Amino acid sequence: MAHIVQKLTDFYLLPGIKHCSRHKETSKWRKIPMFGVEVSNENALARELERIDEWGGVDIFKIAEISNNRPLTCVMYTICQKRDMFSKFKLSPDKFLAYMMTLEDHYRDIPYHNSLHSADVAQSVHILLSSDALDSVFSELEILAALIASAMHDVDHPGLNNQYQCNNSSELALMYNDESVLENHHLAVGFKLLQQDQCDLFDHFTQKQWQSLRKIVIDMVLATDMSKHMTLLASLKTMVETKKVASSGVLMLDNYTDRVQVLQNLMHCADLSNPAKPIEMYKKWNERIMDEYWMQGDVERAAGLEISPMCDRNNTSVEKSQVMFIDFVVHPLFETWADLVNPCAQEVINELATNREYYASLVPSSPSPVGDEEASNGDISADVGSSTDTAEDGFTDEETECCSTPVPSRPRCDNRFQFQMSLDDDPADLIDAEQTANSQTATKNVLKSKSSKNL
Repeated sequence: MAHIVQKLTDFYLLPGIKHCSRHKETSKWRKIPMFGVEVSNENALARELERIDEWGGVDIFKIAEISNNRPLTCVMYTICQKRDMFSKFKLSPDKFLAYMMTLEDHYRDIPYHNSLHSADVAQSVHILLSSDALDSVFSELEILAALIASAMHDVDHPGLNNQYQCNNSSELALMYNDESVLENHHLAVGFKLLQQDQCDLFDHFTQKQWQSLRKIVIDMVLATDMSKHMTLLASLKTMVETKKVASSGVLMLDNYTDRVQVLQNLMHCADLSNPAKPIEMYKKWNERIMDEYWMQGDVERAAGLEISPMCDRNNTSVEKSQVMFIDFVVHPLFETWADLVNPCAQEVINELATNREYYASLVPSSPSPVGDEEASNGDISADVGSSTDTAEDGFTDEETECCSTPVPSRPRCDNRFQFQMSLDDDPADLIDAEQTANSQTATKNVLKSKSSKNL
């Protein structure tokens, strides 16, 4: 009978879950370290965390180095201490750290979607929640849920995106029916780990508290699916147009639907915040995301599959892709967010504009794709000349002109363009969609004019 029970138990195990008893690091402690992790130089870590309440104020890469590769645990423990979450919810610091370390252990060693990215998103969520316009808008439980969501939002990411999962009918795609595949998996793993030994930090919550926290976390993590970007942006713009503000300048969000929409967009902003961080940080993150895209492209090439957009290391203009990513995705999102919490996000907008101009200035000197022989050898560091033929790297003259113009003062993607979009989409498609929409609008205006004349 025991072996039958074991087989049934194994059947319901989630892929990606490692089995372990109480985390080996926390089990040895007599006293919890100041920042939740054992380090050889606590003063150095303290210096790095001094500006954790400032946008772009911390260097996650240095924190990872000093904390023995525990950036997520360290950042989350520090933020929750500053927000007094342990006393407000009677959270056990031991269980909290055991869970965070276990969660961090389940982030894979891949270039971008690892625990450094999760720590960066957690710190960004912490800052965005601190906007004056959001003061006292969210309950303490909603704030705690937002922080937990940021910590688990990419756990066990395989480095192969949703498009790859669905196109190849992966185990995860089959499990989640091609719907927000990775986001559903991150949630399943994150919640499943709460059931591990000494990780059940919410075991004392009432059923209502637990259900509320779980619902908020689920809603926020699912909002990180880039296919939902246009829907989220449209809802945010609607909220800006109809927002109610108290005399103190604080937003008035009367119901859960409104509050969760703001939390979802807040999470989305934090997840896409790299281009709005100090340029040296942005460049490091950009190198990592491109390495991960190219890693997927290499997998697809080796399997004889069509290489996904942005994933071909031999035919991608990094600089142009970043300019278009800012123009068509990040800037419209953050500008609308700034309209909602004005003037709290102006610093972020300024940083975004500066970084956009940095990458735009590099576009003319982008290298042309390497030759087939060099590509087959994996050598992309060979001497190659600058290319002025934009068709070679997949961009038209109009797209190159777009890269040379300043970041627009108004969002480039407005409510007319309600198309589903992901980071896997070719930036050229976004421009085609906008040009088509503009053409359709112009045609309608001409027809209206002719109709009025006939009348």
